[in-house]
Amino acid sequence: MDYAKLAERLLPGDYFPPEHYEKIYPPRALPSGAEVTRLAPSPTGFIHLGNLFVAIANERVAHRSGGILYLRIEDTDEKRKVDGAVEAVKNALRYFDIKFDEGAEIEGAKNAYAPYYQRQRAEIYRSFVKRLIACGRAYPCFCTEEELSALREKQTAEKKITGYYGEFAACRNLSEEDIYRMLDEGKPYVIRLRSLGNPENKIAFHDEIKGDITVTENDQDVVILKSDGIPTYHFAHAIDDHFMRTTLVIRGEEWLASLPIHIELFDALGFKRPRYGHNCSLMKQDGETRRKLSKRKDPELSLEFYRREGYFARAVKVYMLTLLNSNFEEWYLKNSDAPLEEFKFTVGKMGKSGALFDLDKLNDISKNELARLSAEAMYDFLSSWAREYGTEMQKSYFDDKAYMLKVLELCMGTAGKKRRKDFTTAKQGVELISYFFGVSVRADDYRVDGVTKKRILEEYSRTFDYSDDASAWFAKVKEVAAKLGFAADMKEYKANPEAYQGNVADVAEVLRIAITGRANTPDLWTIIHILGEEKCRARVERALAEEV
Repeated sequence: MDYAKLAERLLPGDYFPPEHYEKIYPPRALPSGAEVTRLAPSPTGFIHLGNLFVAIANERVAHRSGGILYLRIEDTDEKRKVDGAVEAVKNALRYFDIKFDEGAEIEGAKNAYAPYYQRQRAEIYRSFVKRLIACGRAYPCFCTEEELSALREKQTAEKKITGYYGEFAACRNLSEEDIYRMLDEGKPYVIRLRSLGNPENKIAFHDEIKGDITVTENDQDVVILKSDGIPTYHFAHAIDDHFMRTTLVIRGEEWLASLPIHIELFDALGFKRPRYGHNCSLMKQDGETRRKLSKRKDPELSLEFYRREGYFARAVKVYMLTLLNSNFEEWYLKNSDAPLEEFKFTVGKMGKSGALFDLDKLNDISKNELARLSAEAMYDFLSSWAREYGTEMQKSYFDDKAYMLKVLELCMGTAGKKRRKDFTTAKQGVELISYFFGVSVRADDYRVDGVTKKRILEEYSRTFDYSDDASAWFAKVKEVAAKLGFAADMKEYKANPEAYQGNVADVAEVLRIAITGRANTPDLWTIIHILGEEKCRARVERALAEEV
């Protein structure tokens, strides 16, 4: 068969030869050992924790080595494309402080290896498809979707490997006459790779994360160019990684199954392969078993979940690093205030098996990280969340910055001393301080009976003087306690608890719930003086009016 003639029929016209692209996308001028890595999402609208997991690893490897991290958009699947998805990807990664050096719509970058959208690189791919056809390594396939579906059913029934290979590759050995006849009839076709692999052969492969592994040679005649003239992901990624001069691909272990295809494609194209590292999956404890995080079952897989809940970006990044590098947690305990960039991230310390994702552990890290913020930084963090996700009422909390800073300084504790760790996320934090704004909503129940609650509030109202300092105010609370049969002195209570209804802390808790709606808050006297006398009296009156 005249393959050169066939190549011209299938892809007519002049295409630049491979040498042209080698010149316009030359090897990068980078220091020895510098890595070029990438993040290459598809614009389907859903960016998840696994993407962030890979992004952090790629970013750390590139920048610690003095290399480049770039963003490539793999938009070959037009059917699944979602409007605004690229912007959603960029916004999510920007929130988590993933810094790209170049790539799709990265402002200020040189972008010498553009374009970074695969559909805009179609001419490059077709040039190489045409070359593969001309040398007999690719051919047209005219099988319909119905025929391919019937083939899969037949293979499944016969308990054979599904796919388009060997005896099942119906168009692999079509005669020249049949090919041209179907082309003349206008029958739709795709272009497939003519695999030279043998499934009996094994390939020794060094994975940068998993170590030395063995994979089976590919024998599948995979589609490399679809009927719309756009390549498949497999083919496009091989060409892009070569001409964008990628040195290391860190990706999810679900791609291990495609590795034999990618090895053969690089060999067929005559390209040196980048190194590959397949990182472990994120797992979740589900009862007695562990399973992979699921888009359908687990809302915490979506990055939008962390933005909507208001997780502090650094906290999420810290937790991801504890899962990515086995020695990070020890470093972090000693260097918790240091920039994360100072940690010596290495591919060799990445886990070979599934990493257990624990939301409770993330929450603990988040509390610690938020406790380190200044009141000003916390104001910026909370107000930013409220502007995007808060209710109109919550947005209004930030209208009076001076007032809010008083609230935050109280709720966080004094900088330099032991800080309170009440804040977990922005959403939870804004809800937690809501009693400083508007009417308090009772979140906790009184632990005393209704009659006792009423007597405590009545006695408190009778003696309350807003001008009292903290010492005088608490002395009156103790007097109320003693009058109603509660121990005013904690030592006396511990020595003889049966002699009392409770202690002064129980009385203070009633006041706290009446004024704030919560049993656990910062210093109540300070809260009273931030709220003001009128609000405090009104809240006590409101609590008194509740049915006993």
